[in-house]
Amino acid sequence: MMRPKSGAKATTPENGGAQRGYWKEKSLAEMSSAEWEGLCDGCGRCCLNKLEDWDTGEIHWTNVACRLLDGHSCACSDYSNRFDHVPDCIQLTPAKVSELGWLPPSCAYRLVHEGKDLMPWHHLVSGSRETVHEAGVSVRGRCVPEDGIEPEDYEEHLVRWPGQMPRRPRKASAGG
Repeated sequence: MMRPKSGAKATTPENGGAQRGYWKEKSLAEMSSAEWEGLCDGCGRCCLNKLEDWDTGEIHWTNVACRLLDGHSCACSDYSNRFDHVPDCIQLTPAKVSELGWLPPSCAYRLVHEGKDLMPWHHLVSGSRETVHEAGVSVRGRCVPEDGIEPEDYEEHLVRWPGQMPRRPRKASAGG
C-alpha cells in the first residue's frame, strides 16, 4: 500500500475506504464487496426516475427521485432493505453495468467498465465524499421526491443533465 501524504489518512476496505488505485488494477468482477460499494461516487443520478419511449427505447431522465433517496446526502435511506420498499430497484452488478445504457456517463462503474479513470471529484481521487456535491455533479438540490407525483406526471419533470457528462468546474480567473 502507498503511504498517505502528510496529514492524510490512507483508506482501506477495513476502515470503510478502499485501497488506492484498485479500480485501475481490477475489473469490476474482480473487486471485493467493499471495493465494489466504495466505487460508487454518491451522485444519486442513478436513483432518479427515468421514462422509456416504448417506440424507440430512448431513455428520458426526470428530476424525480426515488422515495428512498435522501436529497441532501444523495444516499439511499434504507440501502440494505431497499428491495423490500422499491421492488423494481435495480441491483447493479458487473454484468448489468454493460447492459444498462442509462447509467450516467460520469458513473464510476461505467467509467471503469469502459477502461477510463475516475473523475477528479470522485472521493477515491479527491479524498472527500463532499467533492461530488461541491463540483455540482450530484442530485443535491436538483431533484424532487416522488411522493405525491403520479407517474403520468413525470413528463412535467424531464431534464437532460443526469444523462450528460458534467462540465468540469472552471478555474477562477485572476481578476475575480
